[in-house]
Amino acid sequence: MKVKDTCEVTVIHEEVVEKVQNGLPDVSGMVQIFKALADETRLKIAYSLTLEEQMCVCDVAAVIGASNATASHHLRYLRENSLAKSERKGKMVYYSLADSHVHNLVKIAHDHASEGEVVSDVH
Repeated sequence: MKVKDTCEVTVIHEEVVEKVQNGLPDVSGMVQIFKALADETRLKIAYSLTLEEQMCVCDVAAVIGASNATASHHLRYLRENSLAKSERKGKMVYYSLADSHVHNLVKIAHDHASEGEVVSDVH
């Protein structure tokens, strides 16, 4: 049975609308996170850093099949958006995810995508 995408009548539930509007935070920070992870290469890098806690730029470049400069550009973008952090060790620069929130976000996105079904109706 196909469910229609819109209500058949317009009824505004004022209390619900007011409660939700008052509870909405500024979402600009969240938007930046999702924009940064919306790029396939950056998401591959972030996911790689859930598998290996810390990776040097050269290893990231090899994983994504790109130059060190390209890998460095994407890693810098993740760092500038507070999704990754870097540490210099001698002549090498190592990157890791910024914290457990980023790790969990990437893993949850993967788990959800792996479920293979899209929920099309609200219960």
